[in-house]
Amino acid sequence: MNVLGIETSCDETAAAVVVDGTWVRSNVISSQVALHQAHGGVVPELAARGQVQAIIPVIRAAVEAAGIANEDIDAIAFTQGPGLAGSLLVGVNAAKALAMSLRRPLIAVNHLEAHVHANWLAPPGGDDTGIDPPALPAVCLLVSGGHTELLHIDEPGRYEVLGRTIDDAAGEAFDKGARLLGLEYPGGPAIQRAAAGGDRARFQFPRAALGQSLDFSFSGLKTSLLRTVEPYRMPDDGERFPSTALFPEHRPPRYRDDLPLADLAASYQDAIVDVLSTKTVQAAHQIRARSILIAGGVAANRELRDALRRCVTEAWRGGDGPAVRWPDLGYCTDNAAMVAGLGFDLLQRGIRSGLDADALPRFPIGTRVPPA
Repeated sequence: MNVLGIETSCDETAAAVVVDGTWVRSNVISSQVALHQAHGGVVPELAARGQVQAIIPVIRAAVEAAGIANEDIDAIAFTQGPGLAGSLLVGVNAAKALAMSLRRPLIAVNHLEAHVHANWLAPPGGDDTGIDPPALPAVCLLVSGGHTELLHIDEPGRYEVLGRTIDDAAGEAFDKGARLLGLEYPGGPAIQRAAAGGDRARFQFPRAALGQSLDFSFSGLKTSLLRTVEPYRMPDDGERFPSTALFPEHRPPRYRDDLPLADLAASYQDAIVDVLSTKTVQAAHQIRARSILIAGGVAANRELRDALRRCVTEAWRGGDGPAVRWPDLGYCTDNAAMVAGLGFDLLQRGIRSGLDADALPRFPIGTRVPPA
C-alpha cells in the first residue's frame, strides 16, 4: 500500500511515499532555514507563506521520485497538529483536496506520534527483507524544538507520559543558547559544531533535578548561560532597526575576542544532554524497559546518543540493559516519511478522518480526534 504523507507543522514543507508503513520510496523536504536565520528563529507568518508556495511542487516531486502516478496512491496521511496554525492549515487543506479528488482514505496524524513512529521506518538503502521493530515495553525520549517528553510505550499506539518539560523544551534551550552565544539558527547543530574540541567541564552549568520527578526544566540553564557571557559582551553600538519593521532582522550579540566559545558551547550542551540521558535511564528502570528510543530533531545530536549509551552501560553493568535506538538521522527532523508510516499503521487499525478535519495547533500525544 502506497501512503502519501504530508508534513507542514512548522517551517519545513515535506511529502513522502511510504510502502506498508516501513519502506520509504521518496522523502522530499523543502526547508526554510535560510529564510528564518535572519530573524534568529521561525517567524510564523513567513513560515505559512512559504508553505503555500512550496506545497504543490513538493507533493509532485515526492510522487515523481517514488516512481508512481497519483492514481497509485492508496491513502493520504497529513499532520493535523501540534504546530503553527497557519502552516498546519496548508497541509491539511492540500491533503483534503487530494483525498477528495482521488477518492482515497484520509488519515490525520499527530506530529509527535509520527516522530516516535520514525523508529519503525527502514533506513535508506535497506532491502525489503524486514526490519526488527523496537522491543516493548519501551521508554521514548521525545525531544524537539517545541517538545520534551518521556513516554512509556507498552504497545504500538498507546502512550503514557512519564514526564515533560515544565518550561523550555530541550530544542528551544539549544536555540536560545545559540542566540546568546551569537550562533546561527537552528541552535542544536550550531552548538554541536561550536562545541567541537571544547572543555565540557570548564563551566558548571546547573542541572534541574526536580527531585525524583521525571519532568524537565531548562529555563534556569539558559539564565545561567546569560549571566556567564555577560562579562564578555561588547557595549551596544546604539544601532536599532526601525520599530515599525514587521520582521526586523535578528542582531546577534557582540563579544570580546577572548570569549571561550568552544568551552561554553560544550559545557552548555553537556548540561542539557546530562539531564536528558539521566532521566531517561531513570524512567527505563522504573518501567523495566526493553528498549530506549529517541525521537524528534534533537535525536540527531551525537552527544545525546553517546551519553544515553554510556548511561545504559553504567546502569546495567551485567550487559542486559535495554537497547538504545533512534531513527536514521534523515528521519529525526521534521519529515513526511514518518507521517506516511504512521498513517498506514492507523489505517490498519481502522482509524481515518473525515473531510471536515481541521488543524489542531495544540494536540497532545495519545489523543484521538474521532471522525465526523
